[in-house]
Amino acid sequence: MPEKVNLKAYFDRIGFAGSIAPTLATLDLLHALHPAAIPFENLTPLLGEPVALDQPSLEKKLLADKRGGYCFEHNLLFMRILQDLDFTVRPLLARVVLSNPDGAALPPSHLLLLVEINGQNHIADVGFGGLTLTTPLRLRADVEQTTPHETFRLTGGDPDWTLEAKLGEEWRAVYVFTLDTVEEADIAPINQRIATDPASPFTRELRVALAPSGARLKLHNTQFTRQPVEGEAEKRVLGSVEELRAVLSGEFGITLPADERLEPVLAALVQPQPTV
Repeated sequence: MPEKVNLKAYFDRIGFAGSIAPTLATLDLLHALHPAAIPFENLTPLLGEPVALDQPSLEKKLLADKRGGYCFEHNLLFMRILQDLDFTVRPLLARVVLSNPDGAALPPSHLLLLVEINGQNHIADVGFGGLTLTTPLRLRADVEQTTPHETFRLTGGDPDWTLEAKLGEEWRAVYVFTLDTVEEADIAPINQRIATDPASPFTRELRVALAPSGARLKLHNTQFTRQPVEGEAEKRVLGSVEELRAVLSGEFGITLPADERLEPVLAALVQPQPTV
């Protein structure tokens, strides 16, 4: 049974007003507004804290506390909102290959959604960092699909689907997924591993992203990037904890946690690496 959700708090957070009928138009609007308002960020695992996926915890963190989260948090929150609006939606698991071509052979580490509307399947994904979708994609192979940011396509489908993004003139594989049924029991151990394993990048690197209209904002450790949809990216390295805090709270709108561990974590990011 779907968990009870606070629709008003969610709509206020993303700035949604309009029809809540379970149509493609509603899904399109929600899918654009969510990653423009709620940042992708991994401060919780970076601080050594577990990532809770129950609905009250997600609503407190992402809605009331004006924080963000990573894929499991974003897409489970989005899924439960859609279910409450009478969409037919279920989770899918993916293996990320964007930064590792061999990732297709590794265990799944990403969560996305399958949404069925009037007999047509779509994938929705509001939690993939700097390449988060900003509109749902039809589940059709070999069709280029434009979004407010990049152009994407899906290939394969028997049974592995691959999401590809057009970056410049090059098509890059992003992740590989199947339509296999995924249960809550399948998600919990993956989330636990990603949030706590010392080998996980989310426990070692700062990764933040937001996708407002016309641009992408990205922060990887101390490198901040503003990538307009048209034009060259603006990049700068943040050289102090104060600059990091200002970008996190100002550019990404994150209310930083009042946690004594935050200062040393941010300080470690800006300290120059010793030369060998």
